[in-house]
Amino acid sequence: MPYKSNSELPDTVKENLPEHGQDIYREAFNNAWEEYKDPSERKGDASREETAHKVAWSAVKKKYEKDSKGNWVEKD
Repeated sequence: MPYKSNSELPDTVKENLPEHGQDIYREAFNNAWEEYKDPSERKGDASREETAHKVAWSAVKKKYEKDSKGNWVEKD
């Protein structure tokens, strides 16, 4: 279920992240989707999709943070 473009991302991602953040999310998700295809590589009972989403959000949080209004903005 890798994403070919940002338009395919979940609404929560598209509606909240700026374009660059969406790029990071999509690339990290797609990489994690491949990296964690073997269940033994995942923590606990996490599904492949759940793991890929967690990795993607983690990647976004390295470059972006929420401001006081709850908007995702690039870190200084």
